Amino acid sequence: MLNKLLIQQRLSMIDDFCQELELLQKMPKEQFLEKRNTAAAESFLRRSLEAVFDIGRHILAKSGHLDLAGEYKSIATGLAKQNIISDQLADTLFEMAGYRNRLVHLYHQVTEEELYTIVQNNIADLSEFTRQINSYLKQIE
Repeated sequence: MLNKLLIQQRLSMIDDFCQELELLQKMPKEQFLEKRNTAAAESFLRRSLEAVFDIGRHILAKSGHLDLAGEYKSIATGLAKQNIISDQLADTLFEMAGYRNRLVHLYHQVTEEELYTIVQNNIADLSEFTRQINSYLKQIE
């Protein structure tokens, strides 16, 4: 059985982190590239991605699709396979899974410029995830 409270708490975290990322997004590039700001962006982004995949893993595991809940990339495709998210969002999550791994395992290669580009162009993807998961939760009530 799905733990909707857990899912809602993680969605709320993502929303909070997105608000913080949107504040960073509005900064002039030079200010964003200051160490403290890029570190904050990296933390908010990584924590958002962890919450996205925690939610996906939970939904798949509790709905009988434990085989799809093992790896981050399989979570992305599994959510689409089960019609929980759109194929387009699944493609985006597949890329996010790779980036999450980069943030965690290849953190020494992540550049400030790369973080700036992601914050400028991809925060809406996290909001779209929360929208689609909220829609799914309403469908199964």
